[in-house]
Amino acid sequence: MRSETSAPRVKIIFMGTPEYAQKILKRLIDTQGTDVVAVYTQPDKPVGRKKIMTPPEVKTLALENSIDVYQPNRLRDKEVINELLNIECDYIVVAAYGQILPREILDHAPCINLHASILPQYRGASPIQQTLLNGDKQTGVTAMLMEEGLDTGDILKISTIDVNEDEMVETLFERLTQIAADLTIDVLENFNSLMPKPQDDSLSTHCSKITKADGEVIFDNALSVYNKYRAFTPWPGIFLKSGLKLKKIKLEDRFSSHEMGKILKIDSDSIVIGCEVGSLRIFNVQPVSKNEMDVLSYINGKRLTVENHLS
Repeated sequence: MRSETSAPRVKIIFMGTPEYAQKILKRLIDTQGTDVVAVYTQPDKPVGRKKIMTPPEVKTLALENSIDVYQPNRLRDKEVINELLNIECDYIVVAAYGQILPREILDHAPCINLHASILPQYRGASPIQQTLLNGDKQTGVTAMLMEEGLDTGDILKISTIDVNEDEMVETLFERLTQIAADLTIDVLENFNSLMPKPQDDSLSTHCSKITKADGEVIFDNALSVYNKYRAFTPWPGIFLKSGLKLKKIKLEDRFSSHEMGKILKIDSDSIVIGCEVGSLRIFNVQPVSKNEMDVLSYINGKRLTVENHLS
């Protein structure tokens, strides 16, 4: 239970859908002086082979805390807009909601978005993956005032962190979520003293929604393949054209030159594969329609040895 205070509570409409948003919402709920008066999230979706209708994590948390939940298919529908405009609030906080806010909602209260990049870099749907794909040494979370464009609003504040060379997307996601939660409270508490700064559109870059096809790799550049592995594990994973999934790999070297896919070395727990630039050490693979296995079992079954090619 949060202790009561004499100061007026800040009323917030929260909009978000995935785990990233759920953890920011949790921080808002737990913060003294804030009152989440409504939560907007995406509709429940069928999940798994049995297509079981599953609510977003944000919805589950909101209902556990007796917060009204709204799940419109289209936020731009007039009746949806009118319903929201009838909810009194001081701020609208948005984190990975998945819909563009119409002008009427943007005018209802200051709309603060938490985007997992250092804007204007990586506007769009997959900034965390893009950070790893590009091998960036630093990333962060930007709090910005929303406008009708995609991640184009004025910047309120940015929190940055260093990215480790072998960091995987799940770990980076967790760290950025913590940064975003902290930044949300910081911005709300200091909103009136912050000076919004326009983004420099000439420096902007964009990233699209990840698809399964993005996980296909060839042994052209070892560092690029390794960065895809970091960005796309566990989904969509990385795999060869044959469908063979590379489940556990490590960057062996960045600069040597080899035939694409040639087995260079076989060790007790792994093999080294040559790329046009660099080489990779592979520990585990998963053939199509089979379970994950150690790579030695796989190459033994295929009767592959040094100088053969992995495909």
